[in-house]
Amino acid sequence: MSEPLPASAYRDVVARALAEDIGPGDLTTGAIVPQTVRGSGTVIARQTCVVAGLDVAREAFLQVSPDVQWTALKADGDLCAPDDVLAEVAGPAASLLAAERTALNLLQQLSGIATLTRRYVDAAGGRLAVLDTRKTTPGLRGLEKYAVRCGGGVNHRTALYDGILIKDNHIRIAGSIAEAVKRVRASGAALPIEVEAQSLSEVDDALAARADIIMLDNLSDDEMRQAVAAINGAARIEVSGRVTLDRMPALSALGADCVSVGALTHSAPAADISLEMDADGGSGSR
Repeated sequence: MSEPLPASAYRDVVARALAEDIGPGDLTTGAIVPQTVRGSGTVIARQTCVVAGLDVAREAFLQVSPDVQWTALKADGDLCAPDDVLAEVAGPAASLLAAERTALNLLQQLSGIATLTRRYVDAAGGRLAVLDTRKTTPGLRGLEKYAVRCGGGVNHRTALYDGILIKDNHIRIAGSIAEAVKRVRASGAALPIEVEAQSLSEVDDALAARADIIMLDNLSDDEMRQAVAAINGAARIEVSGRVTLDRMPALSALGADCVSVGALTHSAPAADISLEMDADGGSGSR
């Protein structure tokens, strides 16, 4: 299980999401549900999934009403089966209904990312570290990278400020890999230098420039095998580009160190999770 997120990492995200959804008020609930009515409900997984974001969902309910009681029955990172109860919630029924969609949206999205990540990690069979990328939803990067960790993946870099990755456009502007690496070293940045290589000749250039990490980007399996042999331990090797679950067994056999997968965050389907509610005494509707 990943280290829990501090509330500061999601409090503002939840507040903005609630403001977006509720606006000046929940018209339907306001017309139907008296403020005095209390309710309770269960958060249920409807599919096999790795859960992530339970504290974030709890925050949504508590921001609408501090009178809500939340009891988590699973922990982030747990593998859940269909019909598993993830949490129980109780409090003012109108507050539960107002917070429901925001809580579920965030829980479903983060659990979807964790679930897809776990599938890639399992497919890697322990032979490759599965890394995420910066292809995240703007404003939600911290939460989405947390979900990757819940699924057993590894965060590649948080943002542009905490890693050096020389990509194709950097190389074009600098004029060559050698010049790009030279400029990074001259800047005094005390971080490993990673270079994206899109051909075997660029792999040779990255080796000559003494890159610490070489990303094999969109190379064929045969080209990657040649690249791994050429690098021969002189640099850490990352595989990237067109990485699918179907390709993972072959990629895992190449001898690379890690694989970066943008799909973990930009293409993960939301997990199917629902909230089933009743008014106290069972008079509510499902």
